[in-house]
Amino acid sequence: MISIKRKTLGDVIMDVVVYVLLTVLAVVMVIPFIYVIAASFADETYMAKTPMFLFPAQTSFNAYITMFSGKVGEQVIRSLIISVCITLVGTLVNLFFTTTMAYGLSRSNLIGKKAILNLVLFTMVFGGGMIPTFLLVRSLGMYNSYASLIIPGAISAYNMLIIRNFFMDLPAGLEEAASIDGCTDIGIFVKIALPLSLPALATFGLFYAVGHWNGYMTALLYLTDSKKYPFQLVLKNLISQTGLAETTAGDQDPPEETLKMAIIVVGTVPILCVYPFLQKHFAAGVMVGAIKG
Repeated sequence: MISIKRKTLGDVIMDVVVYVLLTVLAVVMVIPFIYVIAASFADETYMAKTPMFLFPAQTSFNAYITMFSGKVGEQVIRSLIISVCITLVGTLVNLFFTTTMAYGLSRSNLIGKKAILNLVLFTMVFGGGMIPTFLLVRSLGMYNSYASLIIPGAISAYNMLIIRNFFMDLPAGLEEAASIDGCTDIGIFVKIALPLSLPALATFGLFYAVGHWNGYMTALLYLTDSKKYPFQLVLKNLISQTGLAETTAGDQDPPEETLKMAIIVVGTVPILCVYPFLQKHFAAGVMVGAIKG
């Protein structure tokens, strides 16, 4: 017979304190986001008179109409398409190189495995810095190209080591059975290792995707053609007074404050929509390979 332990008064008090603290933290984090969404649908004059609100009394869609029309709309739509393409291609490149290198380094019969691992660890501690990296990107012919936003960060050493540990935890019997059935090393990787590592791929794929979507510094450093700017760089230009004035020159005066909020919403919502589809893998994926060294 299973005995059920009754909660003491101290346990109940602790549960209440924990729930209250978590609720307060959740409210503190959510309220600013709700305000940004509400402000994007507010009337410009109402927003100027009311410093803080969660539900605008006077709604208006002028910000979104302005954002997707005229010169602002042309720049925003183009940058959104660029960011989506960079995020998709960059994430696929990241996962390909990260998983292939992690699987290779997880094999015990790999020649020079220890030396390669030491080189990987070295990159986690020491780096060339911004200027040497810039000179390297320019010398390789990637300056002012989309490759400069993807190739230099193709592999995250930390993510690669975590996925490597996950591959090392896979049952050896599966690989031995596949080898007996005539499966090659590539076949074992594609048909066994990758399907079993979906939680890890989903988790680190989300990390890579968020990094590409929010990428700002690399575009600022390596891109000179404004028509190649991703959304985050365009967002930076538009939320500054000078950038907004230059972009809307000749057009009707835009709703400046609400337009800024609308642009922030458009830049935030797409990546938030991806998370629910990966949520079931997220908790398990964060912990994979985190124990075994």
